Amino acid sequence: MSERGSGEAIGLDVGGTKINAFRVTRDGTIVERSSSPTPADDEAATLSTMVELARSLTTPDVTAIGVGAAGLVDAKQGVLRFAPNLAWRDLPIAERMRDALGLPCQVDNDASMAAFGEFRFGAGRGYRHLLLVTVGTGIGGGIVSDGRLFRGANGFAAEIGHIIVEPGGPLCGCGNRGCWEQVAAGRAIDRMGREEAREHEHSILRRLAGGDPDEVTGQLVTDAAREGDEAARGILAEVGRRLGQGIAGLVNVLDPQVVVVGGGAIVAGDLLLDPARAAYLDAVEAPEHRPRVPIVPAELGNDAGAVGAATLALEELGRVMV
Repeated sequence: MSERGSGEAIGLDVGGTKINAFRVTRDGTIVERSSSPTPADDEAATLSTMVELARSLTTPDVTAIGVGAAGLVDAKQGVLRFAPNLAWRDLPIAERMRDALGLPCQVDNDASMAAFGEFRFGAGRGYRHLLLVTVGTGIGGGIVSDGRLFRGANGFAAEIGHIIVEPGGPLCGCGNRGCWEQVAAGRAIDRMGREEAREHEHSILRRLAGGDPDEVTGQLVTDAAREGDEAARGILAEVGRRLGQGIAGLVNVLDPQVVVVGGGAIVAGDLLLDPARAAYLDAVEAPEHRPRVPIVPAELGNDAGAVGAATLALEELGRVMV
């Protein structure tokens, strides 16, 4: 028997709006890429789209499929058990992909896949212990411990966005109120930005929104802050403060060497990260008695999840004998 292929895998990053699919080599090089909108309200259509994307990229060198999906993923069974912001329940992704493509398939949480991608090829290179915090519409997380992805007993580890930090606070997609992602991510920036635009008719923020407070987005808050809107800067500072406080708690628990912050909200750069770093130092236990833990921006951007999914699949599934 001989080992199949030369070591490439298909990585899929399945988000609520878009599915990214990459053909990736063992050293993290993206050879080919494709994407498609996610038919998020239709499980069968989503699986069909994933299969077609993977099939379009598959060559004889491909030995495995890796999938990152948002939600609680039973990694051993390859089943997406629960997606807090999508109507997906107990979706047997690995089985369907294997049956359709004839290749082994591994499924993990999307943020965990991004963490592995950053660990191997991005901002986490050179570290053995990494915490990834993805700050987008919500908050996701991934943990690398002593060079290995930490999944927990059931594959559900690192659902850090759903730690309750404000009891009775804003309703979260998971069904609870006051989750960390409701006060320290894109939803909070959007919500606070719209409130600010309603209260201040002549603000830069309201002008950028075309006079309609309901059109305010996190990107517009960032744009207004860069134009000197002090209220917009204050919104990013407040959300950054809540972000840094949460990171401090996680550092107390996990003791990582580095915290990598990714996700769409990172377009705000140091307007968000500098307040987060300051709040982290104020909140972490005994900062003067522990090694410095840098809080750094991710390097791979939106590619991290698919790259991580593909390369982890190569490491754990890729040596398929035929």
